[in-house]
Amino acid sequence: MKMIINIAMKEIKSFFVTPMGWIIIALITAAFGWNYFIGINNYFEVMSGAIRPAERVGVTIYVGQTVYGSASFLMLFAVPLLSMRLISEERRQQTLPFLFSAPISIIEIVLGKFFGLFAFLAIMVLYIFVMLSTLNIWADIDFGYLIANTFGLFLLVGSFAAIGIYFSSLTSQPIIAAILSFIFAVTLFILERYFASQPNHWFSYISLMKHFQTFSRGVISSKDIIYFILFISTFLVLTIRRLDADRLRG
Repeated sequence: MKMIINIAMKEIKSFFVTPMGWIIIALITAAFGWNYFIGINNYFEVMSGAIRPAERVGVTIYVGQTVYGSASFLMLFAVPLLSMRLISEERRQQTLPFLFSAPISIIEIVLGKFFGLFAFLAIMVLYIFVMLSTLNIWADIDFGYLIANTFGLFLLVGSFAAIGIYFSSLTSQPIIAAILSFIFAVTLFILERYFASQPNHWFSYISLMKHFQTFSRGVISSKDIIYFILFISTFLVLTIRRLDADRLRG
């Protein structure tokens, strides 16, 4: 556990010492802020009188849908750029053999890098929660809705991170790793849209966004939590097996 924490801390620091980390976090948080502003502005325009009181939506749901909906899409672009160098950079600089020879297991290496990336992404997810919580200054908001969406977004970005670290383990070129992980994630989104009209199709059961939609409605479901945990675990295991094969080949 200590080695996992040490590797995670090293990865977190590496994000803050490179321009890429600061640029991504600045752009993403700015985009969240803009969607927050748009959501509030639209809320007052739409709810001011054109809709009957019985059909009006609370400010938490109206603004939250705008921000969390855009967040899931924006993270699709951000995570591949952040995860691309986690292992591929080690391979490119030929430092993987030193990691393999160190008194640390491959499981600890993978988990340390994963949790380092996840902690960095968590900063942006928590930023959304804090930003939306400021609505409570002038309105009664549904914190249960915010907590459910935040928890679901944690699981979704964790899934993106697991995908990213796996593709980072396949190549020595970070940009190729980013492209592959992005294409894979986008393909899942496209297939989910294609089979959206067939709710009983087998793909609907493995769709990331279908399981995230439960949280986006303000509901925390144990089956969706288990799905995300299994999804993340699958790609982490694939990464471990990939690195273990590299170690055996020397």
